[in-house]
Amino acid sequence: MCSVIKCVYFYFQEVLPVLAAKHCIMQANAELHQSVLAKQKKRFGEEIARLQHAAELVKTVASRYDEYVSVKDLSDKINRALTAAKKDNDFIYHDRVPEVKDLEHIGKAALVKATTITPPLSQKFTDLFEKMVPMAVQQSMSIYNQRKAETVNRLVGSMREATNLCNGVLASLNLPAALEDLSGDSIPQSIAEKARSIVQQGGLQSIEQLIKDLPELLTRNREILDESLKMLDDEETTDNELRTKFNQRWNRTPSGDLYKPLRAEGANFRNILDKAVQADQVVRDRYSAHCDMITLLCKPEDELNAAIPSANPTKTLQGSEVVNVLRSQLAQLDEMKKERETLEGEIKSVTFDMSTAFLTALAQDGAINEEQLSLSQLDQLYGSYNQRVQATLRTQEELLGQVQTSHQEFSSLKQSNTEANQREEVLKKLASAHDSYVEISSNLREGTKFYNDLTEILLKFQNKCSDIVFARKTERDELLKELQQSIAREPSAPSFNVPAYQSNPAAGPTPAPRTVFVSTQQQPVAKPQPPARPPPPSFNPQAAATTPTNTPPTGPPANNPPPVVPPNQAQGPPYPTYQGYPGYFQMPMGYNPYAYGQYNMPNMPYMPYQATPGQGGYPGAPPAGQPYPGYPQQPPQQQPYYPQQ
Repeated sequence: MCSVIKCVYFYFQEVLPVLAAKHCIMQANAELHQSVLAKQKKRFGEEIARLQHAAELVKTVASRYDEYVSVKDLSDKINRALTAAKKDNDFIYHDRVPEVKDLEHIGKAALVKATTITPPLSQKFTDLFEKMVPMAVQQSMSIYNQRKAETVNRLVGSMREATNLCNGVLASLNLPAALEDLSGDSIPQSIAEKARSIVQQGGLQSIEQLIKDLPELLTRNREILDESLKMLDDEETTDNELRTKFNQRWNRTPSGDLYKPLRAEGANFRNILDKAVQADQVVRDRYSAHCDMITLLCKPEDELNAAIPSANPTKTLQGSEVVNVLRSQLAQLDEMKKERETLEGEIKSVTFDMSTAFLTALAQDGAINEEQLSLSQLDQLYGSYNQRVQATLRTQEELLGQVQTSHQEFSSLKQSNTEANQREEVLKKLASAHDSYVEISSNLREGTKFYNDLTEILLKFQNKCSDIVFARKTERDELLKELQQSIAREPSAPSFNVPAYQSNPAAGPTPAPRTVFVSTQQQPVAKPQPPARPPPPSFNPQAAATTPTNTPPTGPPANNPPPVVPPNQAQGPPYPTYQGYPGYFQMPMGYNPYAYGQYNMPNMPYMPYQATPGQGGYPGAPPAGQPYPGYPQQPPQQQPYYPQQ
């Protein structure tokens, strides 16, 4: 409450004055700017009126709120403008200065302008919920994407295999290098172009670097997979040990049964890595087989020309019909290869969103027949491409047959000697080395991308294993805690019969009762009842008539009874009793319900009876053990004033 009061005090003492001062300052600024506008419109009287109003506002701020804000600069500016305006108006314009209440109200300025929202708000805007679909549709989409990828890989793979086969056949026939090497002493144009292509792609160093990076990527993936499976193995071992220790009490799901899907997934990853290792070894072997020729293609043209054996010229075959036929057939093969590259790009660029079809099927039938819908859509999308691929395969087969026939005629016309055969063999190896280089580079880049993509997948798999192991560990700790508590609550030994003499001990002497003072705070005490009125005292008239006066006090008589031991429980004040004089009756103390509880308090001081004004008081009490003067001794059987409760 105090903090609230302080905040309210601070608000009214500090904030409100500042707000009022700023209000006056802003209004003064507005009047100043409006005066400039009035001067531009030749309204000199209005200009002076607004400047005077602004000066008054600034003067108010300076007089009342000077400790909060400073308006010296603004005040000087307004005063200078006001002085100049009055001077001009007095000497030149003589315009009437209106009252402040007659001035036109300052209107609102449009600082911003409302514009309609036209989605999307930006060019890079993406709707986060656009691709959100039901789970059944999501699963169907995943299966559809797998089917689509298999279809694309099948079509592209068949074209690439056919292209590699064509290159291999032409390299074995030394085509087109044999047609370009009719002189027998220069580098064929096709070999020179292949050499330049290899150098532009990085040459031998790029392949060696890619081959060097593969083992590191493989090792990284194996370590991630091994660490993930090791976590599962350690947790399963701990679970089996605890299951053996606690037997039936360890009633949670066995880790071996729980980890079966993860272990199957891990085994799948391990098989993929093993196949990748075998594929890497095939690429290395192929590289080793063509390494020398690839190195030769990376050299300058002079060294390459010197390394190729020379042969006798065969200029007589340059105008032959067989040579022209072979060149036309090779040109058709090159055109077919270019068409395949274009066709491969078109196949990979085909896209179609099946979520709409799956959502429609789910809304109409309540279920999704994924296989039927996917196969029909894939056949519709890739049916024409499949026909074009098959047509290129048939065309290649026909052209290769024609090339082989024409090459046989060309070889029979060509002069055969040892040098020509050696030169032809070297040119074949160079052509094959170029094709191998292109294929090895492509395989190595695909392998690097494969390992990098697999690393991301394995990291997700590792996170999945880590999460489930952590959850199992938490569950294990909680179960162990419950088992420990249950074991601690169990009896340490079975129940047994106690002997009779221990359960029923012999009766001994009964202890004396003890007075127990019960605290009034723990147990409420019933309100005590007022004591009964005591009987009137008995007196002897003769003894009262012969009572001597001014009798000196004497000691206690010898026949007085011995002092009485006080009772165990609390009693009232020990008032003495006496018989009194004739005509006197002893008056009990008045009952006071509020002070009655004081009688139970120990060491309560004696409160004498207070007589009313005008009435004689009772004689004072004698010392302890002495009788009252003039009164007979009390019998020893006399009871205290208050009876025992």
